[in-house]
Amino acid sequence: MLILAIDTSGRQGSIALVRAGEPTAEAGDFEVIELAPLVGGTFSAQLIPQISELLSSNGFMKTAIGAFAVVSGPGSFTGLRIGLAAVKALAEVLGKPIAAVSLLEVCVFTSGAQGKIMAALDAGRSEVYVGEYEIPAPAGQTSREHILTRADFLAQAKGWTVVTPDSGLAEVAGAAGLKVSALAAISAADVARLGWRKIQSSDTVSSEQLEANYIRRTDAELLEKSGS
Repeated sequence: MLILAIDTSGRQGSIALVRAGEPTAEAGDFEVIELAPLVGGTFSAQLIPQISELLSSNGFMKTAIGAFAVVSGPGSFTGLRIGLAAVKALAEVLGKPIAAVSLLEVCVFTSGAQGKIMAALDAGRSEVYVGEYEIPAPAGQTSREHILTRADFLAQAKGWTVVTPDSGLAEVAGAAGLKVSALAAISAADVARLGWRKIQSSDTVSSEQLEANYIRRTDAELLEKSGS
Protein backbone atom coordinates (compact mmCIF):
# COMPACT_ATOMS: atom_id res chain seq x y z
CA MET A 1 0.00 0.00 0.00
CA LEU A 2 1.22 3.48 -0.86
CA ILE A 3 0.75 5.93 2.03
CA LEU A 4 1.09 9.71 1.86
CA ALA A 5 1.94 11.20 5.26
CA ILE A 6 1.82 14.90 6.15
CA ASP A 7 2.99 16.92 9.14
CA THR A 8 2.28 20.66 9.12
CA SER A 9 1.95 21.05 12.89
CA GLY A 10 5.05 23.14 13.55
CA ARG A 11 7.35 25.81 12.17
CA GLN A 12 8.93 23.21 9.92
CA GLY A 13 6.97 20.36 8.39
CA SER A 14 7.42 17.47 6.03
CA ILE A 15 5.66 15.06 3.71
CA ALA A 16 6.55 11.42 3.17
CA LEU A 17 5.71 8.81 0.61
CA VAL A 18 5.99 5.28 1.99
CA ARG A 19 5.28 1.75 0.81
CA ALA A 20 3.86 -0.55 3.48
CA GLY A 21 2.55 -4.07 3.73
CA GLU A 22 4.50 -5.41 0.76
CA PRO A 23 7.24 -8.09 0.83
CA THR A 24 9.51 -5.89 -1.30
CA ALA A 25 9.45 -3.05 1.23
CA GLU A 26 12.53 -2.50 3.37
CA ALA A 27 12.49 -3.52 7.05
CA GLY A 28 9.93 -6.21 6.32
CA ASP A 29 6.83 -4.30 5.30
CA PHE A 30 7.67 -0.60 5.51
CA GLU A 31 9.81 1.51 3.17
CA VAL A 32 10.24 5.27 3.11
CA ILE A 33 10.32 6.08 -0.59
CA GLU A 34 11.00 9.78 -0.05
CA LEU A 35 10.81 12.31 2.76
CA ALA A 36 10.54 15.97 1.73
CA PRO A 37 10.79 19.02 4.03
CA LEU A 38 8.27 21.85 4.17
CA VAL A 39 9.49 25.28 5.22
CA GLY A 40 7.33 26.91 7.87
CA GLY A 41 5.29 29.97 6.99
CA THR A 42 4.59 28.91 3.42
CA PHE A 43 2.72 25.62 3.88
CA SER A 44 -0.31 26.90 1.99
CA ALA A 45 1.79 27.73 -1.06
CA GLN A 46 4.04 24.67 -0.91
CA LEU A 47 1.90 21.74 0.14
CA ILE A 48 -0.12 20.79 -2.94
CA PRO A 49 2.72 21.48 -5.44
CA GLN A 50 5.16 19.46 -3.32
CA ILE A 51 2.73 16.55 -3.01
CA SER A 52 2.38 16.58 -6.80
CA GLU A 53 6.14 16.75 -7.27
CA LEU A 54 6.73 13.97 -4.70
CA LEU A 55 4.36 11.64 -6.54
CA SER A 56 5.51 12.45 -10.08
CA SER A 57 9.24 12.28 -9.27
CA ASN A 58 8.72 8.77 -7.96
CA GLY A 59 6.57 7.67 -10.88
CA PHE A 60 3.17 7.64 -9.19
CA MET A 61 -0.21 9.11 -10.04
CA LYS A 62 -2.31 10.37 -7.14
CA THR A 63 -4.68 7.45 -7.76
CA ALA A 64 -1.91 5.13 -6.54
CA ILE A 65 -2.30 6.42 -2.97
CA GLY A 66 -3.94 3.77 -0.80
CA ALA A 67 -4.29 5.75 2.43
CA PHE A 68 -3.23 8.93 4.20
CA ALA A 69 -1.58 9.63 7.56
CA VAL A 70 -1.72 13.17 8.92
CA VAL A 71 -0.91 14.95 12.17
CA SER A 72 -4.21 16.19 13.58
CA GLY A 73 -2.63 18.03 16.53
CA PRO A 74 -1.44 19.56 18.68
CA GLY A 75 0.43 22.41 17.04
CA SER A 76 0.01 25.54 14.97
CA PHE A 77 -3.66 26.30 14.30
CA THR A 78 -2.91 27.58 10.80
CA GLY A 79 -0.47 24.81 9.94
CA LEU A 80 -2.82 22.05 11.09
CA ARG A 81 -5.73 23.51 9.14
CA ILE A 82 -3.67 23.59 5.94
CA GLY A 83 -2.49 19.99 6.29
CA LEU A 84 -5.91 18.65 7.22
CA ALA A 85 -7.64 20.56 4.41
CA ALA A 86 -5.26 19.07 1.84
CA VAL A 87 -5.78 15.54 3.13
CA LYS A 88 -9.55 15.99 3.35
CA ALA A 89 -9.69 17.10 -0.29
CA LEU A 90 -7.47 14.31 -1.61
CA ALA A 91 -9.11 11.58 0.49
CA GLU A 92 -12.57 12.68 -0.60
CA VAL A 93 -11.67 12.65 -4.29
CA LEU A 94 -9.87 9.30 -4.06
CA GLY A 95 -12.21 7.69 -1.53
CA LYS A 96 -9.29 6.57 0.68
CA PRO A 97 -9.05 6.20 4.49
CA ILE A 98 -7.14 8.56 6.77
CA ALA A 99 -5.09 7.75 9.86
CA ALA A 100 -5.36 10.84 12.07
CA VAL A 101 -2.27 10.86 14.26
CA SER A 102 -1.51 12.76 17.47
CA LEU A 103 1.98 14.26 17.47
CA LEU A 104 2.25 13.34 21.16
CA GLU A 105 1.39 9.74 20.35
CA VAL A 106 4.04 9.73 17.60
CA CYS A 107 6.63 10.78 20.20
CA VAL A 108 5.72 7.83 22.42
CA PHE A 109 5.61 5.39 19.49
CA THR A 110 8.98 6.60 18.16
CA SER A 111 10.66 6.44 21.57
CA GLY A 112 9.91 2.75 22.07
CA ALA A 113 9.74 3.46 25.82
CA GLN A 114 7.78 1.25 28.22
CA GLY A 115 5.91 2.00 31.43
CA LYS A 116 4.43 5.36 32.41
CA ILE A 117 5.33 7.68 29.54
CA MET A 118 4.69 11.41 29.34
CA ALA A 119 5.15 12.94 25.88
CA ALA A 120 5.89 16.67 25.99
CA LEU A 121 5.94 19.39 23.33
CA ASP A 122 6.60 23.10 23.76
CA ALA A 123 3.29 24.95 23.34
CA GLY A 124 4.72 28.45 23.72
CA ARG A 125 3.46 30.97 26.29
CA SER A 126 5.38 28.99 28.97
CA GLU A 127 3.01 26.07 28.40
CA VAL A 128 3.54 22.44 27.46
CA TYR A 129 1.41 20.01 25.47
CA VAL A 130 1.37 16.79 27.47
CA GLY A 131 0.26 13.26 26.60
CA GLU A 132 0.09 10.65 29.35
CA TYR A 133 0.36 6.99 28.32
CA GLU A 134 1.05 3.62 29.86
CA ILE A 135 2.89 1.18 27.59
CA PRO A 136 1.74 -1.53 27.22
CA ALA A 137 -1.70 -0.09 27.88
CA PRO A 138 -3.90 -1.95 30.40
CA ALA A 139 -7.23 -3.15 29.00
CA GLY A 140 -9.78 -0.36 28.85
CA GLN A 141 -7.30 2.39 29.70
CA THR A 142 -7.16 5.45 27.48
CA SER A 143 -4.45 8.07 27.14
CA ARG A 144 -4.88 11.68 28.24
CA GLU A 145 -3.71 14.73 26.29
CA HIS A 146 -3.88 18.21 27.76
CA ILE A 147 -1.94 21.43 28.25
CA LEU A 148 -0.05 22.50 31.39
CA THR A 149 2.03 25.43 32.51
CA ARG A 150 5.73 24.57 32.47
CA ALA A 151 5.80 24.59 36.28
CA ASP A 152 2.85 22.21 36.51
CA PHE A 153 4.41 19.94 33.88
CA LEU A 154 7.63 19.64 35.88
CA ALA A 155 5.67 18.89 39.04
CA GLN A 156 3.33 16.33 37.47
CA ALA A 157 6.02 14.52 35.45
CA LYS A 158 7.71 13.09 38.54
CA GLY A 159 7.63 9.31 38.34
CA TRP A 160 7.12 9.36 34.57
CA THR A 161 9.55 8.92 31.70
CA VAL A 162 9.41 12.14 29.68
CA VAL A 163 9.87 11.78 25.92
CA THR A 164 10.29 14.91 23.82
CA PRO A 165 11.91 16.10 20.59
CA ASP A 166 12.21 19.63 22.05
CA SER A 167 15.79 20.09 23.29
CA GLY A 168 14.82 23.00 25.54
CA LEU A 169 12.16 20.97 27.32
CA ALA A 170 14.50 17.99 27.61
CA GLU A 171 17.13 20.18 29.23
CA VAL A 172 14.69 21.76 31.69
CA ALA A 173 13.17 18.39 32.59
CA GLY A 174 16.60 16.83 33.09
CA ALA A 175 17.70 19.73 35.29
CA ALA A 176 14.59 19.14 37.41
CA GLY A 177 15.70 15.56 38.02
CA LEU A 178 13.17 13.92 35.71
CA LYS A 179 13.89 10.83 33.64
CA VAL A 180 14.10 12.08 30.05
CA SER A 181 14.37 10.42 26.65
CA ALA A 182 15.34 13.06 24.09
CA LEU A 183 14.10 12.31 20.58
CA ALA A 184 15.26 13.41 17.17
CA ALA A 185 12.92 15.79 15.36
CA ILE A 186 9.65 14.09 14.40
CA SER A 187 9.11 13.75 10.65
CA ALA A 188 6.30 12.68 8.36
CA ALA A 189 8.06 9.30 8.07
CA ASP A 190 7.46 8.77 11.81
CA VAL A 191 3.84 9.83 11.30
CA ALA A 192 3.54 7.27 8.51
CA ARG A 193 4.88 4.46 10.73
CA LEU A 194 2.25 5.08 13.39
CA GLY A 195 -0.33 5.73 10.69
CA TRP A 196 0.39 2.33 9.15
CA ARG A 197 -0.24 0.64 12.50
CA LYS A 198 -3.57 2.45 12.75
CA ILE A 199 -4.48 1.52 9.19
CA GLN A 200 -3.73 -2.14 9.93
CA SER A 201 -6.12 -2.07 12.89
CA SER A 202 -8.79 -0.14 10.90
CA ASP A 203 -8.36 2.87 13.21
CA THR A 204 -9.08 5.34 10.43
CA VAL A 205 -11.52 8.11 9.57
CA SER A 206 -13.16 9.41 6.41
CA SER A 207 -12.59 12.90 5.02
CA GLU A 208 -15.87 14.03 6.64
CA GLN A 209 -14.79 12.72 10.05
CA LEU A 210 -11.29 14.21 10.05
CA GLU A 211 -10.93 16.97 12.64
CA ALA A 212 -8.10 18.89 14.28
CA ASN A 213 -7.14 18.21 17.89
CA TYR A 214 -5.78 21.58 18.96
CA ILE A 215 -5.82 20.79 22.73
CA ARG A 216 -5.46 24.51 23.43
CA ARG A 217 -8.42 26.70 22.52
CA THR A 218 -7.92 29.31 19.84
CA ASP A 219 -7.53 32.97 20.78
CA ALA A 220 -11.00 33.65 19.31
CA GLU A 221 -12.51 31.03 21.63
CA LEU A 222 -10.70 32.49 24.62
CA LEU A 223 -11.92 35.99 23.77
CA GLU A 224 -15.47 34.71 23.33
CA LYS A 225 -15.37 33.08 26.76
CA SER A 226 -13.92 36.15 28.47
CA GLY A 227 -16.64 38.31 26.94
CA SER A 228 -19.48 36.00 28.00
